Amino acid sequence: MAHQKARPARREAGNEELDAKLAAYRSAVETWIAAIRAEEALANANHSVAEIDKWEEAHFEEEDARQQAKEAKQDYEAALREKFFGFS
Repeated sequence: MAHQKARPARREAGNEELDAKLAAYRSAVETWIAAIRAEEALANANHSVAEIDKWEEAHFEEEDARQQAKEAKQDYEAALREKFFGFS
C-alpha cells in the first residue's frame, strides 16, 4: 500500500478577517497570561510598602490585559456569528 501525503486543510476564501481576529485573540490571551505571571512574581515575602505598590500596579495591568483579551474574544465571536448565522 502506497503512503499518501496528507493534504493540507483547504482554507475557505474570505477567512482572512476571521484569521486576523483569531490571531488577535490569541495574542491578547498570551499578553494576559504574561501579565498574570508578572503579578504572581511580585507576590513575595518582602512585605515593604514599595513592593506592595508594585504588586498592586501589576494587578491593574493584569486587569487591563484581561479586558483586552475579553474584547478580542468578543470581536472574534461576533465575526464567527456573522459568517455562520448572518448576524453579530
